[in-house]
Amino acid sequence: MSNVVSYSREGEIGLITIANPPVNASSQAVRQGLLDALAQGVADSGAKALVILGDGRTFIAGADIKEFGKTPLDPPLGEVINQIETAPKTTIAAIHGTALGGGLEVALGCRFRVAVRSAKVGLPEVLLGILPGAGGTQRLPRVAGVDNALEMITTGRHVPAPEAFELGILDELSQETDVKAAGLAFANRVIAEGLASKPVRDRDEKLTQARADRSVFAEIRAKLEKSARGLFSPFRCVDAVEAALDAPDFVAGLKRERELFQECMDSPQRAGLIHSFFGEREVAKIPGIPKDLKGRTVAAAGVIGAGTMGGGIAMCFANAGIPVTVVETSQDALDRGLGKIRANYEISARRGRFTDAQVDERMGRITGSLDLADLKGADMIIEAVFESMEVKREVFGKLHAIAKPGAILASNTSYLNVDEIAATTGRPQDVLGMHFFSPANVMKLLEVVRGAQTSDETLRTALDIGKKLGKIGVVSGVCDGFIGNRMLKIYKTQMDYLLEDGALPWEVDAAMTAFGFPMGPYAVGDLAGLDIGYMNRRREDATRDPSERYVAIADTLYDRGRLGQKTGSGWYRYEDGNRKPIPDPEVEAIILAASEEKGITRRPIDADEILTRALCALVNEGARILEEGIAFRPVDIDMVWQFGYGFPRYEGGPMFWADRRGLDRVVADIERFAAKDPNSWSVAPLLKKLAAEGSTFKAWSAAQ
Repeated sequence: MSNVVSYSREGEIGLITIANPPVNASSQAVRQGLLDALAQGVADSGAKALVILGDGRTFIAGADIKEFGKTPLDPPLGEVINQIETAPKTTIAAIHGTALGGGLEVALGCRFRVAVRSAKVGLPEVLLGILPGAGGTQRLPRVAGVDNALEMITTGRHVPAPEAFELGILDELSQETDVKAAGLAFANRVIAEGLASKPVRDRDEKLTQARADRSVFAEIRAKLEKSARGLFSPFRCVDAVEAALDAPDFVAGLKRERELFQECMDSPQRAGLIHSFFGEREVAKIPGIPKDLKGRTVAAAGVIGAGTMGGGIAMCFANAGIPVTVVETSQDALDRGLGKIRANYEISARRGRFTDAQVDERMGRITGSLDLADLKGADMIIEAVFESMEVKREVFGKLHAIAKPGAILASNTSYLNVDEIAATTGRPQDVLGMHFFSPANVMKLLEVVRGAQTSDETLRTALDIGKKLGKIGVVSGVCDGFIGNRMLKIYKTQMDYLLEDGALPWEVDAAMTAFGFPMGPYAVGDLAGLDIGYMNRRREDATRDPSERYVAIADTLYDRGRLGQKTGSGWYRYEDGNRKPIPDPEVEAIILAASEEKGITRRPIDADEILTRALCALVNEGARILEEGIAFRPVDIDMVWQFGYGFPRYEGGPMFWADRRGLDRVVADIERFAAKDPNSWSVAPLLKKLAAEGSTFKAWSAAQ
């Protein structure tokens, strides 16, 4: 008998209990233990029904991460589930916490499923670039219906127990809070009332309904062409569910599922998505900070500035249930800001995300003020004012006198030196950067910028609150632009050089979206507003190297009032009421004139060169950031670019992409570019060293 699965009996109910902390993952020991305990329960003449449940905080929350990428060990999960499903005694899954992936597949192998109200179920394999491979695509449609199964499997959504009950996934939604009590009560009712249920594999009623109208498959594929553009596994998920209808029998359906599962395993996207999955969790681990260090409590927050960023940050706190005071310098600005917040909530309500009551509840957590002194009770204050060092230093100088002892003082700066800002206070240990990305209430990335004197406790608090706000927090050191915008500058510079050399904005954007970015750099520029980049370039004028190749095309657009979507024209033009970018001959003329003025003979530039220059620029600057200790690990850079800039998740991130391409090839590409343009290209020392050693960024990180 496995030591992670035990068998016991209470009355006439046999209990098969999984105890494999922290999440009862379906490891080889658990799989074997389930078979052994099942055999013991079947042989126990005193047991009339068998309940499978999890010890600790959950049922089975998925596969064992230690087995990822390795040859699976016997027994396979599918065989374990088949044994449970065909057992001569009634089997009941009692679910609490989460039943995810193989956990839900185990539950679907049981004759009955009962859950406490707080439980959730789901098949999230698609998020790892694979599909449920132990019968999930064949059994779930038989209980939830084809349309519901398709939605769950292609999104990986975690479904709350009350909804799962309505869908038919659960047979009972227990009023008990203790899962063991819930399982025993239901099992005793099964015995007392003689309840019977066909194995899920033998239920064909909902499949018969779907066979009469198969339009759902065309609809979901059309939807995925937009929502899962470029992804492989969501479409294989649809194929697998369709096999449940088309296969001559259940066993043939399982065989087709395994074939499609193997196709996903063989896809290069799987490695990128698994890297991304673990990367999200890795960035929360901060080297040098004790694991048991607790952050400060943030029960009330303050935001200075009610503009686009300040309003979005305030919404983040309100959504998380934390009251927030928003301070502005004038009543008009405050009214506009609060009005915009309400308008954003009302848009969400019209889309069904919130009820009117929830909108009022969230607005009730936001208080407007014209007096900084009203922030004296806040546990965390985030400044979101104009991107000017002079303005920010003035604000933080005032905050030092107002904020209570121990309050976290954070700047939402995108570029500026956090240490300079902290120097205006007498409490630099409580100061750091919290760089939200626009729109702050939507974008998941939060760059947490650690100053030279930021305390571990302050850093831990910022990361904890970021998590509570639903963000992926990544720690950066202090430098101009931190991790993301520092790399963006180099990337965008190379794209601007391409414009002078022969490309057009829509050609650059097409190459990047074909790779998997949701938008190209020039469409993004129009969305953000060209005035932001213009102001930042003027900030850099005094320190710019005179020998640097400077591209003034964006300055010309600014001078002509082309500020992006907000003015109806920027790199593209926009028709009234439509955000679709339209290539503009006026922009092309500006670009051609810029090339001519510099005496540059334009040439055709294909998508491969555009993409290679873009990605090599990111990787090269990322290597410098690692060398300087601005980022702890390559995965930190990858997560910044995924969650802040739309780097395709299935490609893993720029540093992961470089490892897969081969660092020697990346170096060769950069050296080829440097031969033509030595002023803007030189191989980063770390990149050159690793390539010469035949190593990778991943191996370098593991050795640190």
